[in-house]
Amino acid sequence: MRVLISGAGIAGPTLAWFLAKAGARITIVEKSHSLLPHGQNVDIEGGALTVIKKMGLMDRLRQFNTTEKGTQFISPTGQPFASFPISKGPGRSVSLTSDFEILRADLAAILHEATKDLPNVKYLFGTMIKKVVSNDGDSVKVELSNGEVQDFDLLVAADGQWSKVRKQCFPPDSVNVIHKGNYVAYWTVPRLPIDNDWWNIYLALPSRFMSIRPDPHSTIRALFSLMPCNSSQEKAWLEASKSDRQTQQDLLRREFVGSGWQAERLLDAMDQAPDFYFHEIAQIKMSKWFTSRVVCLGDAAYAPTPLTGMGTSLAITGAYILAGELSKLDDGEHLSKALEAYESIFRPFVEKTQQIPFFFPAIAHPETAWKRWLIQALVWAFSKLMAIPWLAMKIGDHGYSENFSLPKYPSFDEGDAK
Repeated sequence: MRVLISGAGIAGPTLAWFLAKAGARITIVEKSHSLLPHGQNVDIEGGALTVIKKMGLMDRLRQFNTTEKGTQFISPTGQPFASFPISKGPGRSVSLTSDFEILRADLAAILHEATKDLPNVKYLFGTMIKKVVSNDGDSVKVELSNGEVQDFDLLVAADGQWSKVRKQCFPPDSVNVIHKGNYVAYWTVPRLPIDNDWWNIYLALPSRFMSIRPDPHSTIRALFSLMPCNSSQEKAWLEASKSDRQTQQDLLRREFVGSGWQAERLLDAMDQAPDFYFHEIAQIKMSKWFTSRVVCLGDAAYAPTPLTGMGTSLAITGAYILAGELSKLDDGEHLSKALEAYESIFRPFVEKTQQIPFFFPAIAHPETAWKRWLIQALVWAFSKLMAIPWLAMKIGDHGYSENFSLPKYPSFDEGDAK
């Protein structure tokens, strides 16, 4: 089987690793000329950890842990008032910090390293799919940006939330973009002696959110978020999300200057940040994940938003299931059987994961002082309750319970890596 994967992020290389094990020949195209050393914290949870174990990459995952000790909330005076440390074993899910925090770029590098030297995997950096020429029962033909026209048995769109492959191959009415009402910006800032190894969260008024997190590279990762309070503010942020970096940074300065805590320090670091990124928070929901010989994977098919903390885990688990179902095909069986199975097995869990409580993310963006006081009082009370071991164990066990049973595939389950 000849497989073309668009995107060398998380889902694409994971899929390539398992397909290579099953004997497929894989080409991965990536529009960037090299792996980008950027990206914020991502979590790896549940079944995705099992997949990483099967790949023999747990030691590498631990090596690049962000060193985050837990989550703490910062008061208007700049002092922490509620802490949720990571606890090993039962009760660990009461912290917003995962046991396995890693930067997206570090995870992408680990996956690339694990696949780049496999004899049946080829990477083409600085290359993208210019055109999907045809997609029928026999093959999918593509024209690459380097001028080559090639035939493949399967084309996998793993090129992110705003997938260009998806746009070419699926009608607009099959893709539903669910806007969640807030905008975020991320960038890296120099670490100072005053910084610690916690995820520090500050709720600024009105409807603003700031946080900083540690990384394993002696820098700090900043995140600013805002929920527009009126139509004119919404228009300004929406237009900025489609504009250039300077416009976005100017808007952030206007909206966040004087908002307290470390706002000025973080804003001052924007210009020199190598990885500034600004976007609207939105989910992707597709009526069907594949058409003939083109299939969507990861954020291209079902971006759940960072609000769920599950985007990376869905990408890894989905890649494993897609590869597993393809590996089960007998000679002469059409791959549509595997694509149907991938979607029917995984869609219920994806749809459950995409369900976000109605009060979120608004609860993290209070508009008024009394709302912020109420939220902080609730957070403080909850932190005190979670300091009680038996209660933390009970809530933690419930929150961390595995709610998706990873399928077994003979091609991948024999001689699993430890």
